[in-house]
Amino acid sequence: MRSGKVLVTGGAGFIGSHFVRQLLAADDIEVTVLDAFTYAGHRENLGELLSCPRLTVVEGNILDGPLVERLIETHTAVVHLAAESHVDRSFFEAGNFVTTNVLGTQILLDAAMRCGIAKFVHVSTDEVYGPLLSGKATEEFPLRPTVPYAASKAASDLIALSYFHTYGVPVCITRSSNNFGPGQHPEKIIPLFVTRLLKGEPVALHGDGGHVRNWLHVQDNCAGLELVLRCGEPGQIYNLGGGTDLTNQELTDRILAKLGAGWDRVRFVEDRRSNDRRYAMDWSKIADLGYRPQRSLDDTLADTIDWYRDNPDRWAPEPRNPAAPIAAVNIENTRG
Repeated sequence: MRSGKVLVTGGAGFIGSHFVRQLLAADDIEVTVLDAFTYAGHRENLGELLSCPRLTVVEGNILDGPLVERLIETHTAVVHLAAESHVDRSFFEAGNFVTTNVLGTQILLDAAMRCGIAKFVHVSTDEVYGPLLSGKATEEFPLRPTVPYAASKAASDLIALSYFHTYGVPVCITRSSNNFGPGQHPEKIIPLFVTRLLKGEPVALHGDGGHVRNWLHVQDNCAGLELVLRCGEPGQIYNLGGGTDLTNQELTDRILAKLGAGWDRVRFVEDRRSNDRRYAMDWSKIADLGYRPQRSLDDTLADTIDWYRDNPDRWAPEPRNPAAPIAAVNIENTRG
């Protein structure tokens, strides 16, 4: 897909809003954002983009089949980022994760199939591979999720691939490592630790702090997503890694140093249930398309911290009442 009109689900969320900004930087793309504007999705994430004549914002839910089909039939591609994504929440709301992540994906794929979409990029996570004590997961690695969130994403990956094999829907899947950067909801570890430390509060480190994660700047992930949208081969999976591998203790040490805080601000607590010891992916496949991460955690962590320091009103937005009705079609066209 070289140009056209792209529907981005979850486009007002953390990764989604950065991705919309990435797309609109090119003048050959029009973008429609479909977002339910729950606790993690905000128009403020789109900021100045709301005045762009090539952006349309639609408030709605991916579970709303008629709305989804009306939107997809006027677009050439879908990039599907809308998801329940927080591991801890999935322990207590597993049903919501399965409904949104699995059924929501299937509803989108059904509409894409009927409308003859040119490209469908399904955005997933390295957590579907489960823990690896050594080595790296390639795209052919077995899926071994250990928590409801990761299981719901693995299931949605398989549903997406089945629509390629059965119906010919031109699906590509991306699986990225942990994203970080400005605008992330404070339920995730980097903004959680930063905002708590800025408020003078202690932070809690689970277990011995030796769990290993790869940290990829959100803009590098978005560059990879755009590359897959434009050049990815339907039916293929692409791991998006290449960030910085750190234990949680090493990550905490870097955050403390940037904020001039000491380890007396850290409390070691009982480990989280099913806390996978290590994630690691081989990303040579996407590298063959020209993908090269440009930003390291050490180079960009200070900028991320500065964003939270400058935006205290965004530290803990009030969640929207999930029982509140969502308008079936509430379109805010930024053309005015």
